[in-house]
Amino acid sequence: MTAAKVVKLGWIGAGRMGFEMARRLAKGGCAITVWNRTRAKAEPLAKDGAKIADGLPELAGCDIVFCMVSTYDDVKEVIAGPKGLLSGSARPKMVVECSSISLEGSAELRKILSAKGVELLSAPVSGNAKVIKAGKLTFVVSGPRSAYDAAAPYLDMMGQGSSYVGEGELSRIVKICHNVMLGVVTQCMAEITVLAQKAGVPRHAFLDFLNKSVMGSTFTRYKAPAFVNLDFHITFTPYLLRKDMDLGLEAGRKLEVPMPLASITRDLIQSMMGAGMTEEDFSTLLLHQAKASGIELKPEDKAVGDGLSQ
Repeated sequence: MTAAKVVKLGWIGAGRMGFEMARRLAKGGCAITVWNRTRAKAEPLAKDGAKIADGLPELAGCDIVFCMVSTYDDVKEVIAGPKGLLSGSARPKMVVECSSISLEGSAELRKILSAKGVELLSAPVSGNAKVIKAGKLTFVVSGPRSAYDAAAPYLDMMGQGSSYVGEGELSRIVKICHNVMLGVVTQCMAEITVLAQKAGVPRHAFLDFLNKSVMGSTFTRYKAPAFVNLDFHITFTPYLLRKDMDLGLEAGRKLEVPMPLASITRDLIQSMMGAGMTEEDFSTLLLHQAKASGIELKPEDKAVGDGLSQ
């Protein structure tokens, strides 16, 4: 793609998600410069053609700068902090912010960037590192339509496309709604899987049926191996899920929308964390449900597809 070789891209954040997203752009032939707080974590991207920056101001001369970090405090520091992207005299044309942050934080960031003449696209994602590797990452995007049109080819390179939902911070509420559903569906999946098992149905057999039925989904298929074999390596932490559930409930209060299922699920996530389940994937909700149901789960050691592998 010719445009990818001409437009200069900057990338902030090489964590589990950011690393794989930046890698897809680098492998796609983009002229991309990557910065990460711990430089060593970004350095492997040099093998794929990326340049590694020593400081954030080095990215300010890029046309489009992507940002993928953990919290709004991190976003604000890397963009507007004393050593941040805007700390020098140069300015990028556009920032594409992909982290999960609140509507208020996103609006504040838009104001900060606008004062410097920089456009903002709010572009949170659905997926994790494995989803990115499978080419199935998706974006929900809001901001100026012209900016979206300019950035869309690069969003497409990182996954299977993006959805433009309008101006301002509308994409943030969409992502919050998405992650509230993530929590509620996972808790529901845990409850019915434990119910079936306690009645005598092996987890792999139950989930095989579920995933072949009209109730199966990309997500239930993706989580099936973890539920069957109790492999809870981290894709999304309980802390991050709790944060997003809180954001959803806060939005519900402000907009006068009752959210009883989300509220109960948030409490169950908190209960799980209070029981010490904080260091593995949030899908340990299954183990918490099993304990509450008086059974102990063991890995079934069955080969189960995740729906992502070709």
